[in-house]
Amino acid sequence: MKYSTLPKPPKNSTQIARVLRNNMTEPEWKLWGHIRRKQLGVKFKRQVPIGNYIVDFFALKIGLVIEVDGSQHLTEKGAQKDKIRSEFLEKYGIKIIRYTNLDIFENINGVLENINYTINKLKP
Repeated sequence: MKYSTLPKPPKNSTQIARVLRNNMTEPEWKLWGHIRRKQLGVKFKRQVPIGNYIVDFFALKIGLVIEVDGSQHLTEKGAQKDKIRSEFLEKYGIKIIRYTNLDIFENINGVLENINYTINKLKP
């Protein structure tokens, strides 16, 4: 599937994404160390603007977004925002998988196995 029809991000989102890339959280850095440079067979970019959102990691070729969620995502308000964001991305054929900071710190191997499984399901 081609994702050329993704909505254009607002003009300032590139600068915001750059700031986020330079200030990634510790769990984001830990995961990035395992998924960068096509280590799982697909290229991921980090802090990618899509429409009004900036996703943590995006593999454009297979339409996969990986989100690393901190404690703010565990609140009712955070969960509702995530639901709206996920519905928006899914409307464009994008698959989203989420992991908590705790998942990354305590079970990185399980997280990587799950990501690899999802990649294999999405590959043409």
